[in-house]
Amino acid sequence: MSLQRSSYQFNQVSSVNDVKDKGIGLKRVLSFLKAGSLFITLIIFLLPFILIVMNSFKTTQQFVENPFSFPESFKSDNFINAFNSMDFSRGFLNSIIITMVSTIFIIIFSSMTGYLFARFKWKINKILFFTILSSMTLPFQVLMIPLVKIYGELGLLNMRSTLIFMHIGFMVPFGIFLFHGFIKGIPFELEEAAFIEGCSRFKTFFLVVFPLLKPIIVTLCILDVLAIWNDYLLPSLILQSPELRTLPLSVFSFFSSYSVDFAPLMAGLIMTIIPVLVLYLLLQKYIIKGITQGALK
Repeated sequence: MSLQRSSYQFNQVSSVNDVKDKGIGLKRVLSFLKAGSLFITLIIFLLPFILIVMNSFKTTQQFVENPFSFPESFKSDNFINAFNSMDFSRGFLNSIIITMVSTIFIIIFSSMTGYLFARFKWKINKILFFTILSSMTLPFQVLMIPLVKIYGELGLLNMRSTLIFMHIGFMVPFGIFLFHGFIKGIPFELEEAAFIEGCSRFKTFFLVVFPLLKPIIVTLCILDVLAIWNDYLLPSLILQSPELRTLPLSVFSFFSSYSVDFAPLMAGLIMTIIPVLVLYLLLQKYIIKGITQGALK
C-alpha cells in the first residue's frame, strides 16, 4: 500500500514538473516571438532613414537606377553641394531663431496660464480652459487659407515675427493642458510658505513653482522643437523671401520644374534632421515621464 502511494505521489510530482517545463517553454517561445516582432517593426520604421543615408552618398543617376542598392563609395560631395545650394548657414540661423523664440514664449505663456487655471477656482476659468482645449481639435488645414488671406491684407506676411506668433498660438493650448495637470500635483503648502515669507504671487510662481516644472518643461521643449523645426507647411505660407527660409524650405531648392536632384536632396535632409535628432537622443528620457505626469497628476 505504501509503495502504491509513493508511486502515485511520484507520478503527481512528475506531471507537475512536466506542466512547469511546458509553461517555461511556452513563455520562452512567446518572448522570442515578441522580440522578433519588435525587431521587425524597428527595421520597418528605420528603413526610410536608412535609405536616405544610403542614397546621400550616391549620384542622382544611381539613385534613379536603384534606390535600394548600397553606395559604391562614401564621399562627402553631396553634403558639400547641399550645404552650398541650400545656403545652409542662413537657413540654420533662421530655424534656430524661429524655433528657440517660439519655444521660450510657448513655455512661459503655457506655464503661467496653466498655473492660473490650476490655482484659481473661478467659474470662468473652467469655461476658458475647456474652450482652449477644444481649439486643439481644429485642424490647421481649415485655418490656413483664412489666416494667409487676413495677414496678407494686413501686410504681415514674409516676417519671422508673424510665423513665431502663429506657432505660439497653435501650440500654447497643448502646453496649457500639460502644465495644468502637472501643477495640480504640486503641494499648495509650498506656495503658502512663500506667501508667509512675503513673496508675491508672481515671485512665488517663478521662484517656487516654476523650478519644480522641469520634467514637463523639458518634455514640452522637445515636442515643440521637433514640431517647429520640421514644419514645412506654415513657413511655406508665411515666408516668401529666400533669405528668410528655414531649413525645411531650403531643401526645396533641389526641386526644379521638370526634375529633382535627389542625391544632394538626401544629404540636405540628413543635415536638417541631425540637430533635432541629437536633441531628442539627449533628452528622450523626459518625454514619457513628463507627458504622463502632466496628464494624470
